[in-house]
Amino acid sequence: MASQTRSQKVFLLWALLGACLLQPVGMAADPVAVKDREQRMQWWRDARFGMFVHWGLYSGLAGTWDEKPVKAKVNMEWIQQWVKADTDTYAERAIPHFKPKPGFAESWAKLAKQAGCEYLVFTTKHHDGFALHDSAMTDFDAGSVLQRDLVREIVDACRAEGLRVGFYHSVIDWHHDQYAYANSEQLPHPLRGKPYPNGERDHKKYVKFLHDQVGELTENYGPVDIIWWDYSSVDFQGDEAWEAFALMDKVRSRHPDVIMNNRLFRIVEAGWKGQGMANFVLQLDPKYGDFVTPEQHVPDEGMPGVDWETCMTMNKTWGFSEHDDAWKSPDVLIQRLVEIVSKGGNFLLNVGPKGDGSIPQESVERLEVIGEWMSRNGDAIHKATLSSVPSPSWGRVTQQNDGSAIYVCVFEKPNDGLLELNGMPEGCSKGTLLGSSETVHFEREGAVGRLHIPPAANDMLLPVIRFPQRAKGR
Repeated sequence: MASQTRSQKVFLLWALLGACLLQPVGMAADPVAVKDREQRMQWWRDARFGMFVHWGLYSGLAGTWDEKPVKAKVNMEWIQQWVKADTDTYAERAIPHFKPKPGFAESWAKLAKQAGCEYLVFTTKHHDGFALHDSAMTDFDAGSVLQRDLVREIVDACRAEGLRVGFYHSVIDWHHDQYAYANSEQLPHPLRGKPYPNGERDHKKYVKFLHDQVGELTENYGPVDIIWWDYSSVDFQGDEAWEAFALMDKVRSRHPDVIMNNRLFRIVEAGWKGQGMANFVLQLDPKYGDFVTPEQHVPDEGMPGVDWETCMTMNKTWGFSEHDDAWKSPDVLIQRLVEIVSKGGNFLLNVGPKGDGSIPQESVERLEVIGEWMSRNGDAIHKATLSSVPSPSWGRVTQQNDGSAIYVCVFEKPNDGLLELNGMPEGCSKGTLLGSSETVHFEREGAVGRLHIPPAANDMLLPVIRFPQRAKGR
């Protein structure tokens, strides 16, 4: 946990640095552009919690190749990379195991909604190049192989549940015969180090394909709320690799309110200081994207003045593996959600459905527990953010964006019913244990404050106490 001094510094930095960090480096902020961006980002900042879905041909393989578990313990959506298979061999092995059952998308959307998620981001195309929509650009897609448009099914199901919709789209492509993988020594490819099997490649032809396929996704499915690009390298990124600015302009011309992440680039101005996913920096020029994407990691002090979203798996892999049993417990996942919101970020929690589209029971069970907790305590998450009250060693503190309430989230319950909490505003003397009618008393003895936790909290998973405040401007 951050110390009180550090937490207070974070809160002050949030206010002082936000404006300058959210505008292009070395340029005066355009007031109209700043206002437009604030309006676009508001729903996302209010949402705080979304579901990530990694699903494609790799899902049916389930982490198995030649009837043996793949040695890599993570990232089974990369199974083609781990076994070094060419695209034809991979497709021959994977396609027979990818058989989406009817109604899979509705079950995803209902589970996400019940869990308290406000948006769902799913893989329209991963690195293997297989597109889930009915694409006119290729026959390596769900339309040609399955005679189904899986993107349409998922989008319709999400909108029926009132969820915002996001498209994860890989700019890497292990299938396309003009993708010039030798241009990068850092981006993964199953044939890395081997000559192109079809002779010299023209990467510009691949870039045109990428832009055209993104055009299909942004033209044919109604409003798109998020584009989640993946990903670039220090040695191959941005305009050189993807004609990135034109690609972003194409998306935004069709969807002015869309929110995009920062992974078309791999430079400091875009929030990166190196290749690893933990190599993010506390800045983002918005011309490179709207939010920074720390992966499997929660920044120690948050990212003051920068919009950010931690994406994380429930076990070790993003794509489904029948061999991965390293599941995080529901209470750990809820703690991560609270911790992220208490630092001003969003949480994108992953599920990896099987080849038939069904979500593993272990994921379902965890999302059901999270949903039950959110049904009582969701106000501490939705429309909530970093609090001016320093988070203690035994928990975290969030507050409503308008300052109308402070939420004290208890990770470690005291044996004697007393918890020390300093920094509470004057006037906070009585709170309510959410999910009950119990009153929680807060008392001060000099500089020390103490909460009296009622016995009802002992039976709750991560109890939350709400302290009302006067909202801003009232």
